Amino acid sequence: MLWFGSIAQQFDLALQASKEGRFDQALELWDGVIKNAPNDGAAWSNRGNVRLALGDPEGAIADQTESLKLAPDIGDAHLNRGTAEEFLGRWQAASSDYEWILERDPANAAANYNLGNVEGSLDDWVSARQSFLLAAEVKPGMAMARSSAALAAFQLGNLSQAELELRNLIRRYPLFADARAALTALLWEEGKAGEAESNWAAASGLDSRYRDRSWLLQVRRWPPQPVAALECFLQLDP
Repeated sequence: MLWFGSIAQQFDLALQASKEGRFDQALELWDGVIKNAPNDGAAWSNRGNVRLALGDPEGAIADQTESLKLAPDIGDAHLNRGTAEEFLGRWQAASSDYEWILERDPANAAANYNLGNVEGSLDDWVSARQSFLLAAEVKPGMAMARSSAALAAFQLGNLSQAELELRNLIRRYPLFADARAALTALLWEEGKAGEAESNWAAASGLDSRYRDRSWLLQVRRWPPQPVAALECFLQLDP
């Protein structure tokens, strides 16, 4: 690729392509930026994000690690590397990256939320719930963190607390599919079939992925008990 303009202009072009989801083009652009500015830690980190988006988590981890060598105190590279490590199921490595951030910035909502997902993957739902609650406290509009905290309460057997939190969340965000689907599973578990049906009608219309068990467990990362309850409900759903 022929380059015109300054490194700053090249960086901006690469960043724009990344933001717009033009990942193949963005990768080529970041390659050019790094070739011309190999000591730019932000460029390495941004290329790592693109490589992960293109399904190359090992390459993403390598780029984030190089970014940290060049700029050891930048938390974003730890967050981004942790995301790639999660993709590969490297829970302890991801946890270490998130904890590095939280030791320096306990109010980092993204690190708290991601750590909660790791703790859930390690079946530590008490710690996961606390991490989700911390993320929601720091960033009150982070609805997914609140939903995840309620799901963790569901997993821990605290159905009344989970129900209260999900109803409050739906009252504030009536079109939030995750909370609707979670409440469907919880109501079914409690034997409230009619209300479960009405919530499922809303959830399934908003996002059909909630029918997919593997997506719920591996991508959305619901706890196993809510997934099992929703599966039982769906077995009777025409």
